[in-house]
Amino acid sequence: MVLSHVKMSSYDFTKLSNFIYDEYGIKLTPVKKTMLESRLQKRLNALQMDSYKDYCDFVFSTQGRQQELIHMIDLVTTNKTDFFREPAHFDFLTNQILPEFTSNTLIRPLKIWSAGCSSGEEPYTLAMVINEFCESQQPINYSISATDLSTHVLNKAITAVYSEERVAGIPLQLKRKYFLKSKDPSKKTVRIVPYLRNRVSFGRLNFMDDSLDIASDFDIVFCRNVIIYFDKITQEKVINKLCDKVKPGGYFFLGHSESITGMQVPLEQLKPTVFKKIR
Repeated sequence: MVLSHVKMSSYDFTKLSNFIYDEYGIKLTPVKKTMLESRLQKRLNALQMDSYKDYCDFVFSTQGRQQELIHMIDLVTTNKTDFFREPAHFDFLTNQILPEFTSNTLIRPLKIWSAGCSSGEEPYTLAMVINEFCESQQPINYSISATDLSTHVLNKAITAVYSEERVAGIPLQLKRKYFLKSKDPSKKTVRIVPYLRNRVSFGRLNFMDDSLDIASDFDIVFCRNVIIYFDKITQEKVINKLCDKVKPGGYFFLGHSESITGMQVPLEQLKPTVFKKIR
């Protein structure tokens, strides 16, 4: 049964938005009330509840915290991404970072973290770029860790199935090389080839956790278009947490609309939104 649309009170919005900020770092200002109301309407329908008060009571109950929080945060988070988004970053990776890495006489694995990987387009793009370098320049033993807060998009990333529209902008030679068409022509979908999928490991991670449950000593971290949803104080805290996982001299990428201006973080800027860890 689909329930008719109900309104969220200012009290319930404040209660939910404060919780979302405290637990997940996402700042929902009062102008986002209608957006939150609209997205959570799906959960009211699914749970057959007729008010947001009932929903809040459930979310903050012991049972709700165990069963509902993942559903709620999946609806609250914004997950917009594309293959080869902000291509200058991948050019910098190919032309500077990878040659620098291979020039080092100490042979070791290259460790990359896609922090806020959404449905997988970023880590799979990284895998394609590195694989192309390996074939044309020099082999590299590399691994990519990819994390996100949303279990919904992580499941999509692990499955690695995308509509043909999602890959339309990728050069034809790369599409032929790294994507498999569905055997059912009516589906109009493609899937990342197995050997590329095997290079990426996925896991759920909340940047608000006191300690981030992920390995350290990454050579490269991509955290693009993620901290834009946090306020300035939270952005600085998150970047410092991420930097704790980066080797001195490692590289850190932000999204094109993000900045570290005015922050106390161990990064020096090399190019717009490209940084190096300095200590």
